[in-house]
Amino acid sequence: MRSRNHIVVVHLNESELAHLNHLVQTTGLKRESLLRTLISETSVKPKPPDSYKDLVRELSAIGNNINQITRLANSAGSVSTAQAEQLSRLMREVWTKIQEYA
Repeated sequence: MRSRNHIVVVHLNESELAHLNHLVQTTGLKRESLLRTLISETSVKPKPPDSYKDLVRELSAIGNNINQITRLANSAGSVSTAQAEQLSRLMREVWTKIQEYA
């Protein structure tokens, strides 16, 4: 049995319908989900662009590299000049990627 078994019919004018459709498009939510979200007074945010997935993937890979260098430095008790330079390069790369998407 459905947990949502009450139907509500709402009449909208052209402007209201256009605004609703715009919100649906920018949030990526279905119309019913969007309305339930708005009724529950939860903030509605635009969905992030698809390109953010690529950014997250790249930043994750860079983070993994930084983790490996950090683990090596902890086990060795120090960081070599080459490792420090690589960490610096990776952090610059992170900053550049973030600026590209901002």
